[in-house]
Amino acid sequence: MSRLLSWLVRTVWSWARRHAEIRPGSRAARRFAGYGAGTSIAFPPATIFGEPWIGLGSHTLLGADITLTAGMVPGLDLGPELYIRIGDGCTIGRGSHIVAHRSIDIGDDVFTGPYVYITDQNHVYSDVDVPVGRQWPADAPVRIGAGTWIGANAVVLPGTRLGRNCVVAAGSVVRPGAYPDHSVIAGVPGRVVRRYDPEAGWTPPLREPGGPPAGESGIRPASEWECPAPGDPRPERSADPVNDRGRAH
Repeated sequence: MSRLLSWLVRTVWSWARRHAEIRPGSRAARRFAGYGAGTSIAFPPATIFGEPWIGLGSHTLLGADITLTAGMVPGLDLGPELYIRIGDGCTIGRGSHIVAHRSIDIGDDVFTGPYVYITDQNHVYSDVDVPVGRQWPADAPVRIGAGTWIGANAVVLPGTRLGRNCVVAAGSVVRPGAYPDHSVIAGVPGRVVRRYDPEAGWTPPLREPGGPPAGESGIRPASEWECPAPGDPRPERSADPVNDRGRAH
């Protein structure tokens, strides 16, 4: 009996994984402010609420166990503006969290690995007499430029503004500030370790596939870039944590 029950559970679950995603035109999709053609949220989602303030473009895929929320709790009236906008042709990896309390704007053709965390709200700790979790949090809009890739387990903090075709290395924590187009951000805290200039090309240069290692140590040091947060000191030089072909680990 237990073997039969186990088989039935696996069969139903497998069917649900293939057929129970949120599709355009479904009742669940109609709750959203926008739900483009060819877009899908895989089954099972983790937590979704605030759909009237979330707009999804066309041919965008969100993996299973996704958290996609607008507002502090379900049932709030958040006003006329969208809190989350995800563009066309995006892929958001399994287990990722997009948590909005003000504004998160994700451009077209943005891809993420699994378990990425993007939020526009953070706790504050300025009042030393009040537990951190009970202090009123701070919000700052987040914008992720079109064509960007964000590696697995990365965290994008409030106030981050990523340019077009940026790369965020796996496990990085991206601090508030503006990052130019074609930046490669890596580390904790995240720093720009490689940039593209139309005249100079990539700095530091990319190693050609199959070519010799760069420099005597085999690793090119990252150049010193301005930190994105105003008033921060310039980062120390460090080894380049991205692989030789310019993609995040």
